[in-house]
Amino acid sequence: MPLRSARIRPRPLRPRLRAMSAVALCLGALAPTLVAGEASAAAAPVDERALQRRLAEFVDAPGGPPGAIAVLRRDKETRVVRAGVADLATGRKPHPDDHMRIASTAKAFSGAVALSLVDRHALRLDDTLRGRLPRLPRAWGSVTLRQLLNHTSGLPDYSESPAFLEVLTADPRHRFDSRRLLDYVADEPLRFRPGSRYQYSNSDNIAVALMAEAVTGTPYEQLLRELVYRPLGLGRTSLPSGYRMPRPYLHGYDVTPPGPPEDLSEVLGASGVWASGGIVSTPADLTRFVRGYVGGALYGEEVVRQQRRWIEGASEPAGPGRNTAGLAVFRYKTRCGVVLGHTGNFPGYTQLMAATPDGRRSLTFSVTSQINKTLDPVRLERLRALEEDFVCALLRGGR
Repeated sequence: MPLRSARIRPRPLRPRLRAMSAVALCLGALAPTLVAGEASAAAAPVDERALQRRLAEFVDAPGGPPGAIAVLRRDKETRVVRAGVADLATGRKPHPDDHMRIASTAKAFSGAVALSLVDRHALRLDDTLRGRLPRLPRAWGSVTLRQLLNHTSGLPDYSESPAFLEVLTADPRHRFDSRRLLDYVADEPLRFRPGSRYQYSNSDNIAVALMAEAVTGTPYEQLLRELVYRPLGLGRTSLPSGYRMPRPYLHGYDVTPPGPPEDLSEVLGASGVWASGGIVSTPADLTRFVRGYVGGALYGEEVVRQQRRWIEGASEPAGPGRNTAGLAVFRYKTRCGVVLGHTGNFPGYTQLMAATPDGRRSLTFSVTSQINKTLDPVRLERLRALEEDFVCALLRGGR
């Protein structure tokens, strides 16, 4: 059977997408991780020259992603490590300017918008849904912006709603009203008292974007351009509502056996994930973003200090080392040191972006299949160990 190109007919894929949507794989929500353990804590340091071999081994292993690309940046020095292909149909290699779905790393972008508005005193971290979004259920009213940003809100996750999944399954390219996604869970109570515990939820960042729109009267997409893309020089980053990918792009695949890899790049529309995971970017742009975002280029020291008040909690999927959660950022404590960033996964893609707290050293790590603890927990642990090797090479400077 020939490999499918990017021009996929959605109808033959519905049985597979139906199974995926049953566990909310479409958004990478899955089962929330409370605390991630140490990844490969006892492993020996990796010579940077070995990274290419390790990445190639990961890609070439049975069930591995068709392609992977990592960008390591130290001050003005950039190293690109890649393996496999960006497109199985052509054999083209991954490139730092290839577009890709960045999945839940997009949550850091909504965090960047909100925290920039906090820095400008347009929003406060203690602002509530009751005060800023009174149309939302009264039962959610006491939830604060801070709790949305660190996933302690208790909001039910719209991406797990049977009604939402039914619409998505019937038409994976359905054009949702992104600003009404929370309506799918509007009849549900909070899952716990706000601030009492951590639980990753895609609803949180939808509410963050709605709060930003409410206080500015400006569409979230425009806020991204004005507060994030333009200041950080992100020329190839966008938030589409449809399913088309800008060319050229890293093709994302379903590698579930026994069939051949299936191209999922343009199967799902982005309107159903919006501020929670809909952004399309490139490894080069994501590198610029994480350096500026973590390095404090978008807001002042007091906001940075508030952002880095760590609590127990892990990104989804878990990042390298021990994970703790801040405001739209995670702290990854590895055997070689600490980096801050975010992960994400989406059908066809798994992402990590991270930087040292000063933003001077950064890593973006992208693979072209979805890897998480529900689909393949063993491969996820291998991925986390490999990510930690790359972090060590980044922090130790290589040889």
